[in-house]
Amino acid sequence: MLRYAAIDVGSNAVRLLIADITQTENGFDFKKNTLVRVPLRLGDDAFLDQHISVRKIDDLLKTMVAFKNLMEVYQVSSYLACATSAMREAKNGTEVIALIKERANLNLEIIEGQREANIIYANHIEDNLDINKNYLYIDVGGGSTELSVFVNKVPVASKSFNIGTIRILDNQDKEETWEEMKLWVKEQTKYHKNIAGIGTGGNINKLYRMANEKEGQPLTFLKLKSMYNQLNSHSLKERIQVFNLNPDRADVIIPACEIYITLMKWTGIKQIFVPRVGMVDGIINLLIEENLNK
Repeated sequence: MLRYAAIDVGSNAVRLLIADITQTENGFDFKKNTLVRVPLRLGDDAFLDQHISVRKIDDLLKTMVAFKNLMEVYQVSSYLACATSAMREAKNGTEVIALIKERANLNLEIIEGQREANIIYANHIEDNLDINKNYLYIDVGGGSTELSVFVNKVPVASKSFNIGTIRILDNQDKEETWEEMKLWVKEQTKYHKNIAGIGTGGNINKLYRMANEKEGQPLTFLKLKSMYNQLNSHSLKERIQVFNLNPDRADVIIPACEIYITLMKWTGIKQIFVPRVGMVDGIINLLIEENLNK
């Protein structure tokens, strides 16, 4: 069995996906074997102090060593490890990467926003899009939001903005960044009609599960707004108890809703499709493209 692994060192959580690669009539596909998520919250350090603390470095190193051990046990033949917004902003990011190489023997790459968007594209969601619709692809993370506009299944514009759930919780989101995002998204979508949304990221995936929609059905703006109001009417403790949310999901889900709702308002989007994929899925698809689908 051929196995690949993807590591996503995000601002909120660190993820490892181990996937079994299978051959199909059209090339290669994968099945998720093991997914591990560790809520390290590197963004709290990076966005407030521009520096990853000793304690969080220690936790990250332990996590990476554990991931390396799991990859060996599962006999992973190829992997890609990427770090996003938090590590981009931490002034000691390169030191942390060197420590990970030394202790865990893993190569971790700090990626820019455009590469992050390209990795998410590798999920090829456009294959299932309606040719008669245009789409705004919204990927919300802890430190940044990646936006892409698809016209006739082709990405025509994309940009990364330093607006994310952890950044908002830490009051490190800037008004001018919101304004920049508003101007950009309005400019890129003003000539396109029938715009629908596509949402990726852990929070929209969770919201979609909570909405109990039929697989493949979109989440409407009104339903998302209603869920947001319901969640926001409860305290953090109540959200954990009433909605059975993990503590590290119960706080970030509120600013995530705010980002999606705001973007849908700006563009007049009435419904958002949630394919329930993320960065790690994109990394696996990228590895398949680079190694097998040649």
